[in-house]
Amino acid sequence: MTYAVPYRGLLVLVLVTIGVITLVSLVPPLLMRNLIDRAIPDKDIGRVTWLGLGMIAIPIVNGVVGVIQRWASARAGEGIIYDLRTGLYGHLQRMSLGFFTATRPGEMMSRLNNDVVGAQSAVTGTAVSLVSNSLSAFATLAVMLSLEWRLTVAAVVILPLFIIPSRRVGKILRVVTRDQMEANARMNSTMNETLNLSGALLVKLFGRTEDEDAKFGDHAAEVRDLGVRRALIGRWFFMALGVVSAIGTALVFWLGAVLVIQDSLTVGTIVALSAYLVQLYGPLSALSNARVELATSLVSFERVFEVLDLPRDIDEPDDAVELGEIEGRVTFDAVAFDYRSVAAPVLDHVKRFSWRDSVDPEDAAPPEIVGRGRALEHLDFEVEPGRLVALVGPSGAGKTTVTYLIPRLYDVTEGRVLIDGVDVRKLSLRSLADAIGVVTQETFLFHDTIAANMRYARPNATDEEIVAAATAANIHEFVSELPDGYETMVGERGYRLSGGEKQRVAIARVILKDPRILVLDEATSHLDSRSEALIQQALERVMEGRTSFVIAHRLSTVLAADRIFVLDRGRLVEQGRHQDLMELDGLYSDLFRTQFSAAP
Repeated sequence: MTYAVPYRGLLVLVLVTIGVITLVSLVPPLLMRNLIDRAIPDKDIGRVTWLGLGMIAIPIVNGVVGVIQRWASARAGEGIIYDLRTGLYGHLQRMSLGFFTATRPGEMMSRLNNDVVGAQSAVTGTAVSLVSNSLSAFATLAVMLSLEWRLTVAAVVILPLFIIPSRRVGKILRVVTRDQMEANARMNSTMNETLNLSGALLVKLFGRTEDEDAKFGDHAAEVRDLGVRRALIGRWFFMALGVVSAIGTALVFWLGAVLVIQDSLTVGTIVALSAYLVQLYGPLSALSNARVELATSLVSFERVFEVLDLPRDIDEPDDAVELGEIEGRVTFDAVAFDYRSVAAPVLDHVKRFSWRDSVDPEDAAPPEIVGRGRALEHLDFEVEPGRLVALVGPSGAGKTTVTYLIPRLYDVTEGRVLIDGVDVRKLSLRSLADAIGVVTQETFLFHDTIAANMRYARPNATDEEIVAAATAANIHEFVSELPDGYETMVGERGYRLSGGEKQRVAIARVILKDPRILVLDEATSHLDSRSEALIQQALERVMEGRTSFVIAHRLSTVLAADRIFVLDRGRLVEQGRHQDLMELDGLYSDLFRTQFSAAP
């Protein structure tokens, strides 16, 4: 209803057109009654002519009003769905990184596509049908009562027979529809994982084509079987409605014939009533079906609102502070972090259960979320503006987690992360993102041009600024030699470029953003020597004068660092410059001898 409020004018117009169509549709049987009982017996050619013209005018009026109704309902319905879809997409965009690590992309795509389309059918189809058929049934019943109350009573005696099957079928189809949507989501997830470039490459390299075919076939078979079951349930339901309508019609015709034989009723009246029977049982059948459609459509709405109900574990306060020109001072104040305590809720944990569902609350409760556990333990340090900090430690020590907390990809479990003395949780997310630039180990490029990928950092950047950033990142010369230059398409995830080329485009993108704080994973360990040297030169340029946190993979970075933080099992065990740490003869010196001594 909240989503419908902006379109109340259009919805009122829909209601008005429904009323007009309903009233106009009641006229033809009365014209037929007049024709049979008066015009023909009186041999009144003029009346016959006018009645004939009326028969022609009625469908024209209904058609024109119907077009207006369809336009208004489509505008309102599509508008509501647009708001719903964009709201859903925007909500997903603002979920934390933890949500995306725990949710399959295909499941999200299913909610955005299949479920929103299901909700759309409820708004543009079921809702309009519900109102129009209700109004038509009541109006028809009123006219029938005014014509002949005895036949009208006979016609409505069978109404309970319409209600009973619709209640039963509605409950069954609601369950089947949810199962069908969940099966579709699983099938979409399989397609999403195996038909993207990375997934397709993995399948081919491991020779698992037949296995994936079989896996997809199982999911498709599940969707097929549920579709067949849903179709059969619907077919039996419509057969039952048809039988009920036939019983009511036969009863009215039998009683009407008896009354005509007894001269208690005119032939014209029974002809009019027979026409009204169609207008009564048609809407009643449609209403019974609408109840079933509404029950199934509610599943779509539930699945959409399940996502909208997910709490944002990373959000900004109403009085968020805007970062302006900053110095770049970064402070970790007694910071601890546990992945389990901040694990975002996933879609499987937010299923809605209405009062109609007999579900044990314990069964409906989400399962316990098991994360990676305690990652950081009470980190205390402060980095002065413009300093270069190298993060060193064995695998799993918490280096990446530290870099995730600065741009607030996760929130701390305990303590505070501060930028220029302000807790990052008090900052606006946009200004925080503007202040921090990140180059990750796994570079991601959109399936677009090189220029478009660079402009993702600053959409209003000029061509000259793009060239300057590319030059600083040691990628301009390479791009200039391409046939399409900066308009070259990079392919999905940038697969048309080599690892070193992608990394340099990513560095150019960060240079174009011009952030005050940098978070870098050099990611040069698996590149050839020339690419490694070019990237290292670019990194040195981009780090100059900025507060930089670097997960060190190279000896030169370690030696150039103003401070080296040595992490082990989430604790800061050593810190200082290279020579000082070597003299300690602790974990750093061990790591240096094993990891860095052989570095070029």
